[in-house]
Amino acid sequence: MKKLFAKAFLILCAFGTSTLVFAQEAVVEGGGFHQELKTKFIEGSADFMSLVAITLVLGLAFCLERIIYLNLADIDPTKLLKGIEDALDKGDVEGAKAIARDTRGPIASIAYQGLTRLDQGVDIVEKSIVSYGGVQSGLLEKNLSWVTLFIAMAPSLGFLGTVVGMVMAFDKIEQVGDISPTVVAGGMKVALITTIFGLIVALILQVFYNYLLNKLEGILNKMEDASITLVDTAIKYYVKFKK
Repeated sequence: MKKLFAKAFLILCAFGTSTLVFAQEAVVEGGGFHQELKTKFIEGSADFMSLVAITLVLGLAFCLERIIYLNLADIDPTKLLKGIEDALDKGDVEGAKAIARDTRGPIASIAYQGLTRLDQGVDIVEKSIVSYGGVQSGLLEKNLSWVTLFIAMAPSLGFLGTVVGMVMAFDKIEQVGDISPTVVAGGMKVALITTIFGLIVALILQVFYNYLLNKLEGILNKMEDASITLVDTAIKYYVKFKK
């Protein structure tokens, strides 16, 4: 799991480096989207904008790690369940275990745990499948809480920058003794830019989070269907060979 997250973080760092290179090229060429983005980043106060950028990078790293993990876990269980059923129809429990052991994904792990307790009775098999299903569900949901944290943090940091910008504007008014637009423009710009970037980061992470939830729900539904099928297969095995 740590290696998977490290790979995701390295990919995002590489992406950030390439973006910085493009921004530098835009400076040389005298304009472009990246140059405009860099300008707004600086105008929004580097302190708060850096925190928002770090939130985006870390949030995307967790999202990418979960996307990779869930896509690797999402397999079609039809072939697996058919192979296990065929093996048990022949009384070949070890063959069924081998099929489950050699297949990746949470469904195969659940099936293997149930098959290892096949000699203890259907009730034990069912309890094993349910219990280990909960373990696999927890693994699938791992790190999603971090994504929700960064979704909440991004606009909060933006609003914090807004408050600081307003304080800067009032400080400027106090120093100058004037409330003209020119005096307060700098602080107001900081306030608005940090809020905009914080909301944009939250929206980006929210899209990825919803995708992850949809993927997770699909896998959990497959796990539930497969668990029912596995229990039915175990019952057929007992009726045929343990009667």
